[in-house]
Amino acid sequence: MSSVSGLDEEDDLDDKTYELITFPPEVQSAIDQVIPSTDPLSHPDFNSIDYINNLFPTEQSLSNIDDTINKMECKIRDIDDQIRTVVRGQTNVGQDGRGALEDAQLVIRQLFLQISEIKAKAERSEETVREITQDIKQLDCAKRNLTSAITTLNHLHMLVGGVERLKQATKKREYGEMPLQAITEVMRHFDSYLDIPQIKQLADEVSEIQIALAKQITSDFHEAFSGPQSKTFVPNRQLAEACHVVSILDPKIKKDLLKWFVGVQLSEYSHLFHESEDVAWLDKIDSRYIWFKKHLLQCEDKFGAMFPAQWNVSERITVEFCRMTKAELAKIMSKRKNEIDVKLLLFAIQRTAALENLLGQRFTGETLLEEMGEEKVELKVDSKPKSPREEVVGGGNPLEEKKEGETKQEVKLSPFHNIIGECFQPYLYVYIDSIDHNLYELMERFVSDAKADFSQGISQEASGLVTVLRAVQGVLPSCADLFVFYKKCLLQCTQLSNGQPMLGMANVFQKYLREYAVNVLQNNLPKMGAGGGGAGSISASVSNITRDLRDITAAGIIQTFLKEGESTRFTKAEQARVCCILTTAEYCLETTQQLEEKLKEKVDKMLVDKINLSQEQDIFHNVISNCIQLLVQDLEIACEPALTAMTRIQWQNVESVGDQSGYVTAITHHLKATVPLVRDNLASSRKYFTQFCVKFANSFIPKFIQNVYKCKPLSTVGAEQLLLDAHMLKTVLLDLPSIGSSVNRKAPASYTKVVVKGMTRCEMILKVVMAPTEPYISFVDQFLKLLPESDVQEFQKVLEMKGLKTADRNHLISMFKPRHSSGFVSSSTAATTSPKHDTSSIRKLNNLIKKNLGN
Repeated sequence: MSSVSGLDEEDDLDDKTYELITFPPEVQSAIDQVIPSTDPLSHPDFNSIDYINNLFPTEQSLSNIDDTINKMECKIRDIDDQIRTVVRGQTNVGQDGRGALEDAQLVIRQLFLQISEIKAKAERSEETVREITQDIKQLDCAKRNLTSAITTLNHLHMLVGGVERLKQATKKREYGEMPLQAITEVMRHFDSYLDIPQIKQLADEVSEIQIALAKQITSDFHEAFSGPQSKTFVPNRQLAEACHVVSILDPKIKKDLLKWFVGVQLSEYSHLFHESEDVAWLDKIDSRYIWFKKHLLQCEDKFGAMFPAQWNVSERITVEFCRMTKAELAKIMSKRKNEIDVKLLLFAIQRTAALENLLGQRFTGETLLEEMGEEKVELKVDSKPKSPREEVVGGGNPLEEKKEGETKQEVKLSPFHNIIGECFQPYLYVYIDSIDHNLYELMERFVSDAKADFSQGISQEASGLVTVLRAVQGVLPSCADLFVFYKKCLLQCTQLSNGQPMLGMANVFQKYLREYAVNVLQNNLPKMGAGGGGAGSISASVSNITRDLRDITAAGIIQTFLKEGESTRFTKAEQARVCCILTTAEYCLETTQQLEEKLKEKVDKMLVDKINLSQEQDIFHNVISNCIQLLVQDLEIACEPALTAMTRIQWQNVESVGDQSGYVTAITHHLKATVPLVRDNLASSRKYFTQFCVKFANSFIPKFIQNVYKCKPLSTVGAEQLLLDAHMLKTVLLDLPSIGSSVNRKAPASYTKVVVKGMTRCEMILKVVMAPTEPYISFVDQFLKLLPESDVQEFQKVLEMKGLKTADRNHLISMFKPRHSSGFVSSSTAATTSPKHDTSSIRKLNNLIKKNLGN
């Protein structure tokens, strides 16, 4: 029967359709850990096709298919048998588990009974120990009480005996034999027994004795220092021992005694230097300090051994002297403030600061710190990086810190710093007014020196001695002198105060920075068209222009015309002056920024936000901009006659394209004569020289284009000549920053971009003029392609240059407007080929340009 049932089960297994079971990743990981297997059939990503291909990789391997099937069937039967065994073995698992649970519960009950028995035995043992040690605890308590009673009786005996000895010593004034310190310590043990009448009586007696001692010792000091025999008094041991007794008594007694003693020592000072005395005024302030130092040394020699060192008697006398001096000086200065001048004030401050420094070295300031409850002030000073400008007239940046190897430095201010000098703070306005007055005189000298230097440079050039103003090349020496003066004032004011006086000084600095920018720099700029060079310079300018355009007249191509009332150009001395003022303004700008940082570093933190020199920096910025604009205008004026001459040429009569026209040669000559001089004088300010070139290009190129529009009517050959001239001028302008220089430096990208954009537009205009008009639509498309940003007015100017009739112009404009407004450009424009005439003309023009460039 078993075999029959086994066959039935196998048939059922064969008939059953298996499905692939997929477990979650965490379940599959657990299975792999419990039952590790290398069998590919056990992998969750098992692929039957890959598995069969591995078993039979070739057709020849199929001959073993029967053996493989038999092995697989045997393996399946083995697995089935294992499964049946496992399933049948699980039938008795539940019953076995219940039996194991009952056994565990039985063991737990037995363990609980055992723990209960142990707990009961422990309680009985504890009770037994308590009964045994009860008598021992009582004995310990009795011992502690007995010890306390004996100690208290001893203290009481010491107190009673000590009070008797203290009474006797007080009567005999034997301060060294007084057991006051011991009695004071013993009394602390009886603080909890003061409700006992006898103890309270003893405590009262001790207090009465201390009061009596205080009065007695105070009386002894008064008798010794202010009595009839005070002048012949010699410090003795009795008063020295009395001082030790005072240290044990109430601190107020010592404080009052010291205050009285210090007053006695300084009573003579109050009379000698009373405000009514001549010696009390600021000019005799040395007398105060000499008297004090002499008196303090005498006091230390005479009484130094009598007072305990921890009393700091000398320091207390010093502190009181400083306070008295401060109050007396403040009182007398308020009454005689009209007599205070800056020399007297600075003299008094200097002498006072010297004394304060001496006191700071001599004393620790412990008494001051006790009264103020403050700690010593530490001021951190950070060294500043060097100025980017390395060389300045007068030797470097006057505000630059030159401490090598120093990164951070701590400056400790003693408690005696400004303890007397604070009384001078309200009168520092005298010092600020003095700075204002000195700067006013200094500024007057700067203005006169600048005028004299500039006048000397002009006279030298007029006499033919020099060609460039050398006296004021680079930076004006006066600006370095100004900032050196500023630095000295800043250092001096830092020693006096970093509060409102420094803020007032900053305002004075701002005032004269503005005056320097206006009176020394801006007002000395030459006036455009004012005839700075005189009549001789006007005639020289006219002769130069005539000489520049000489070839043009000789060639018979153009006639030279100069506009009437032409503005006068700057002389070389005036150009050098403008450059000098520009570099000076640049130096002032950089140094003003550093001055602002220094002021913010030195001034009180509460006033930092009120330091602002941005307006002064803007003024120097404006001076620089004005200088650049003047140089640009001067160069434009030089080029205007040549541009005017260009418009007077009969371009419709030009029959052939030759070399560059005379006006281009004239413009090139002016550029070569002016730009190198500006470049040399701005050698230390390359960025502003670049700005000069950029501004000139931005101004000159649009003017050139406007004059190109005036060249009408224009023949095709004339347009070719103009295009050649424009290209040659573009080449010159691209080389403008290094023109006339032995060192060929690449022009800045910002400048090159301006020139290429402007001159390319000019070339496109001329190419449009050279293009044939017919067909009209092609001409309009060509214009929109080459000049996409142009408008109707420029289109009309191009038509006028071509010399078209009014009807043709109107027709072309009517075609241009709708195409321009819609932004439409015919797609056929790019494919349109130029006529043979136009192509040959452009080819000849390109060859001619290459030939000129080669020469």
